Amino acid sequence: MSLHVYNSLTRQKEEIVPLTPGQIGMYVCGVTAYDQAHVGHARSALVFDVIRRYLTFRGYRVRFVKNFTDVEDKIIARAAETGEDWRSLTERYIRAYQEDMAWLGVAPPERPGYAPRATEHIPEMIALIERLLTAGMAYTVDGDVYFAVRRFPRYGRLSGRELEDLQAGARVEVDERKRDPLDFALWKASKPGEPWWDSPWGRGRPGWHIECSAMSMKYLGETFDVHGGGQDLIFPHHENEIAQSEAATDQPFVRYWIHNGFVNIDSAKMSKSL
Repeated sequence: MSLHVYNSLTRQKEEIVPLTPGQIGMYVCGVTAYDQAHVGHARSALVFDVIRRYLTFRGYRVRFVKNFTDVEDKIIARAAETGEDWRSLTERYIRAYQEDMAWLGVAPPERPGYAPRATEHIPEMIALIERLLTAGMAYTVDGDVYFAVRRFPRYGRLSGRELEDLQAGARVEVDERKRDPLDFALWKASKPGEPWWDSPWGRGRPGWHIECSAMSMKYLGETFDVHGGGQDLIFPHHENEIAQSEAATDQPFVRYWIHNGFVNIDSAKMSKSL
C-alpha cells in the first residue's frame, strides 16, 4: 500500500517516492535555544516523532535530522538582557529541551550527529555563502552578505506569495543598505560584544536561514526527501531556505514539505506572551 502526505509546496496530497528506495532523509527545524520550550514546541516535536516512527514502522530506513539554533538574534538579545554568556545560556536551554523531550517520550536522534548545532557548522555555512556570491545570487555590504531575492524567480512558491505583494515584514530585516527590502542576510558583521567567527567578509556570524540549509545538506545531501517544521516557518524561513539552497546548487532542495499546525487556545495561536 502506498503512503501519501500533504505537501505544502504543491498544496496537495502526494505519494511519497523516496530518492533512494527504502530510505527517507528527513530534516526538521529545531528550537532556537534562548528560552524554555513551550507546548507549541512539544506539538511539533511529537508530530514529527510520530511521522518518523510511522515511516520506520512501514519499513523505511529513516535518517532523521533535527537541529539546534544556538546563535541567532534572540539568543544575543537574551544574553545581553540577562548578562549571561551566550554559550552557557544556549547550553542550559538545550539541556532543558532534551529533558523535556525525554519526559514526553520523543525518540532521541539515531546518533549524536543528527542533532547538529549551528555553531558547529560555520565552515559549511561560509562555503555555501561563497557559492551564492560566485553565482551572482548574493552581494556584500560593509561585512554583511545579502541574498538577492529578485534574482531567484521561483521565490514565493512555497508560501504562495507574489514578489510584488510582499512587504518587509516582522522577520525580514529592514536595512537601507540593501538593494531590495526583501533581500535577507546570509552573514552579519559582528557588533561589539556579539559572538563572531572569521570569514572572507570579516568577523561576523551566520544569518538564521543559511544555518538550516547548510546543516540539512551536510547530512542529507543537496536534494532530500522531507523537510518539516511549524507552519509559522513557511515564510520567511523555509521560503528563504529554498531560495538560497536551490540558487547555490541548481538542484531541487526538498521534495516533500510537511508543516504542523499551531496549538490554539480560544481560537488564537498560543504564544509565550499569552
